[in-house]
Amino acid sequence: MRKLKAWIPLSIMCMVHSLPAQACTPVDYLKLKLPEIDSEPEKIALKMSYPGIQFSEDGTKISHDGIDWIAYGSYRSKSPQELLRDPTIKEQFSYVYSLDFDLSQRKMPFFDPGRPRNGAFFEVTYFDNEESAQQSLVNVTEPRLAGTDFWVTEKHGVSCQLRAALSHLSFKSEDFSPFFRKPGGGFNWRRISGTKRLSPHSFGIAIDINPQLGQYWKWTGAIEGEVGPYHNKVPEALVRTMERFGFVWGGKWHHFDGMHFEYRPEIILYSRIAAR
Repeated sequence: MRKLKAWIPLSIMCMVHSLPAQACTPVDYLKLKLPEIDSEPEKIALKMSYPGIQFSEDGTKISHDGIDWIAYGSYRSKSPQELLRDPTIKEQFSYVYSLDFDLSQRKMPFFDPGRPRNGAFFEVTYFDNEESAQQSLVNVTEPRLAGTDFWVTEKHGVSCQLRAALSHLSFKSEDFSPFFRKPGGGFNWRRISGTKRLSPHSFGIAIDINPQLGQYWKWTGAIEGEVGPYHNKVPEALVRTMERFGFVWGGKWHHFDGMHFEYRPEIILYSRIAAR
């Protein structure tokens, strides 16, 4: 069964609690002005999402600090299973995430926009070890949503964006509290079950809402690539608000993970660019 709870050493927890709240200006990725784009929208989406991202002169390598350079890659002829296991950075955009609340696309086997992740990209852009990830954690809580709290990184504004999303949800007329009672958690340095790949929870960029309302494809006993219907219980308004602040929703995946939201603004921006 999927491991849900995050574990944080008491020493780290106390240190993070002592940090003052950081002022921030959240970004609305559904309204952020897009530049004129002639080619390579994937690179534009990455640069807009992660300040500091650089590309080598020939465009074949990418760096966040200007020191550690890794291959950017290209689209290749790979099976969906191979794409999931080992995508290039460019191949992370292989499936276009739909910003419509239409779950029909997820019926397509392996249609999992955002799920193929290049491990080296996240290690360079965020962290390559657990200690560094823990030291960046911030506790984001919203009393009006069942008092829920999530430990996420403050790097690249993740905590700022999540705080804004939860605040907006808490002021809507609809009561979203049930989706935040007994949440699955936030930060958790771990491998994805059955793989050697780090979970996005390891980088403090993902949260899981109430698992019972969110649901997860493996709990149905489905076979990979042959996942059946997803009987969604998560409201469109909740999903739309999270997307607005840069979080993609696992409920739109063929291998649905309806409890899962992951900070991937580049996926949101690329979707908008592709729709133009």
